[in-house]
Amino acid sequence: MHKDEIADLIDAKYSELILWLEKQPDDFWTQGPKGKWTTGQQALHLLQSIVPVNNALSMPKYLLRFKFGKANRPVRDYETIVNRYQERLSDAHGKTYEGSKDMRVPTLVDKQYLLNRIQTEEKKLQYKTRRISDKNLDTVVLPHPLMGKMPVREIIMWTAHHVEHHTKILKANY
Repeated sequence: MHKDEIADLIDAKYSELILWLEKQPDDFWTQGPKGKWTTGQQALHLLQSIVPVNNALSMPKYLLRFKFGKANRPVRDYETIVNRYQERLSDAHGKTYEGSKDMRVPTLVDKQYLLNRIQTEEKKLQYKTRRISDKNLDTVVLPHPLMGKMPVREIIMWTAHHVEHHTKILKANY
């Protein structure tokens, strides 16, 4: 996938999420189906997953190469990443990433702030995606808690899918 296509995909997926969240009753922000995250927790989780990507992309690429190494395989396409993520999720048997365990329930007062932060972070990611060189997209790797080390292009494509994945969960549960 070309980096402009990825940036457009990020925009589309996050826009769909934000529009959906803004239309939901305030009660859903703090109360969810039994055993499931509230819409507020889903939003907080998505914010927690995009911030580290943006932070990493703000670092000098040579530091990332030093810390995590370089890609040792060709970049996979979007569908392959989606399928691999779904496989890994089913293998994890409901295991939650450490940073998302015991997720606090954001208050209604936090709602607009969190939605604004998500929008800001996704705009940053779009900008960074368009600006990074294709060489760095394909050779610099970042660690993913479930998928292992992935080239930056794949991490960004995964980020788009991750938002879609949670938007589908929200629509199904609410």
